[in-house]
Amino acid sequence: MKIRLAVIFLCVAVIFCASPAARADSFTFGVLPVGGAISGPPGSTIGWGYTFTNQSATSWLMLTAVSADVFLNGTPDASVFDFPILAPGDTLSQAYDPANFLGLFQLTWDSTAPVGFTNSGLFVVSGEWWDGDPFAGGQLLGTDQQSAAYSAAVTPVATVPEPATLTLLVIGLAAFRLRRHRQRGR
Repeated sequence: MKIRLAVIFLCVAVIFCASPAARADSFTFGVLPVGGAISGPPGSTIGWGYTFTNQSATSWLMLTAVSADVFLNGTPDASVFDFPILAPGDTLSQAYDPANFLGLFQLTWDSTAPVGFTNSGLFVVSGEWWDGDPFAGGQLLGTDQQSAAYSAAVTPVATVPEPATLTLLVIGLAAFRLRRHRQRGR
């Protein structure tokens, strides 16, 4: 019985050690801005950036997927994510840049999104570990994933203050008087 138990234990240990989840390599993932909280008015497009650190001293990290919890009152879009590859020990950060279509994720609020509404949840990023550059002969070692929290709030539409009627009247009268004064001076 003891031999049988030892063989079973040895088999389980071999399977566990061969499992990609048992790998010691890891990476960190963070959302930019730090804390993951962003906001914008109804109809606007807002987004998040990222920061990654490959903590392995020997393995390359190729990021392969990004997903998020369900969004309400808006349309989520992960197409800004560029799926970077990080060499051992590398750190990479990218702020959300809508002009150049860069970042982790973006959200376009519906024009009817209620002010004060907030979406919150987790982004999950998946990656693969390689024993060398994935595009230069490296071999796949396993997979991994990390998550980071986010929130997005609907803010009121910014209003441009309009000048008071009396102020406009005074400016108009001053301009009229200045014009008459110049015409008399000729």
